[in-house]
Amino acid sequence: MTILAIDQGTTSTRAIVFNDKLSPLTVSQREFPQHFPRSGWVEHDPRDLLKTVKDTAREAAKDHRIAAIGITNQRETVVLWDRRTGEPLANAIVWQDRRTARFCEHLHGEGFEERITKATGLLIDPYFSATKLKWLLDEVPDARARAERGELAFGTVDCFLIWNLTGGAHVTDVTNACRTMLFNIGTGQWDAEICAMLDIPMSLLPEVLDNAAEFGTTGLLGYDVPILGVAGDQQAATIGQACFKPGMLKSTYGTGCFALLNTGEERVESSHRLLTTIAYRLDGQVCYALEGSIFVAGAVVQWLRDSLGIIRDAPETQALAEKADPQQEIVLVPAFTGLGAPWWEPDSRGALFGLTRGTGAAEFARAALESVGYQTRDLLEAMRADWSGTPDVLRVDGGMARSDWAMQFLADMIGAPVDRPRVTETTALGVAWLAGMKAGICGGMDDFARGWDLDRRFDPVMEEPERARRYGLWQRAVKATIGV
Repeated sequence: MTILAIDQGTTSTRAIVFNDKLSPLTVSQREFPQHFPRSGWVEHDPRDLLKTVKDTAREAAKDHRIAAIGITNQRETVVLWDRRTGEPLANAIVWQDRRTARFCEHLHGEGFEERITKATGLLIDPYFSATKLKWLLDEVPDARARAERGELAFGTVDCFLIWNLTGGAHVTDVTNACRTMLFNIGTGQWDAEICAMLDIPMSLLPEVLDNAAEFGTTGLLGYDVPILGVAGDQQAATIGQACFKPGMLKSTYGTGCFALLNTGEERVESSHRLLTTIAYRLDGQVCYALEGSIFVAGAVVQWLRDSLGIIRDAPETQALAEKADPQQEIVLVPAFTGLGAPWWEPDSRGALFGLTRGTGAAEFARAALESVGYQTRDLLEAMRADWSGTPDVLRVDGGMARSDWAMQFLADMIGAPVDRPRVTETTALGVAWLAGMKAGICGGMDDFARGWDLDRRFDPVMEEPERARRYGLWQRAVKATIGV
């Protein structure tokens, strides 16, 4: 028996087939175009997302009989579509997009943040789905009138995919819903007061299910297969890293970087501008987490490749970083679409400090990789201040986790061990387990946790005075960037 995991990410879509032991068998991947119509705007054509899902799923599964499907996806990205045809009304507005910054400032000015944070665990920021949805309703011709007539549907990417793959099931899971800034994480329901505050018709919203549930059946592969597991990518990675106990912590390095700390049944309210979110909900039981979000991690490597032409592919950054001149202390603040936690500065833009005439490709590559370590320390410092149970070990995954150089610098900068698992595609693994567990193919939570397998541990070797000095350079660079 095999399970198909669909991982619809920010820059590419992957489909991975797992066996009943949750070992990967086949993989298919497709990149798709990114659209940047204005500074700070990021869009996807939803049809590209759907096409790459169909193409990769069929290619990965062509030699297998699939028993269940799990879906994981980029969170917060917004799609608005026609209920009758399934066609999107406009491009998807991506989680990185900052076009609603002014409106978010207005909400701050009206004093709405306390109410929104209390209900949703989130801060008012363009990152989340709600203000993006409002923008579409206000700016796309006839969208608001059609929404009020019940002709349109809203969803995050998982929801849009499920609608089209199943022929009209309008459902999402709790981990995607809780990232919209419209979902009350205490009651487990859409928040009518916030929807009214933002003038969003509740008829647009999908039904919210547990992470392991019956999301519908698809004929995508030429025969009927149930979709039984869905989770937003960072919560899927938390599950895939088997972070099931309070105090366990993971950080995923994809386009962005997202650290989640399991706080169990305790809903911890951050005093350091972290997010309170839902890690997962199984059989109606909610597990909460603290989350810190970095907008640019792996995307900084793409910037080296696509915008500067310094590298041809990501693995080249490690060799370049190793050759960099240690006397040049270049600091890159990759605020290409603003700064995330714990700064939350949507108007900040990238900056590079310490340039000399001798600065070249190697120094750029090293600064890019180091920026991820610095930003991760920002998150962990905030977590340690918010919750005494923050652990001494960080589990890592995602594309950048494959770089030994980057992971060693990360361990040096946070002053704690970094554990990389044997399977680094933990987002796909997480939803494969959800779907397989729901289908009765895989064991339960304890069995899955026992199967977590360490590939390598990176222990810190940098002396504390040097660690503090370098982190001080980073902090000064960030403050200069945001004008503090």
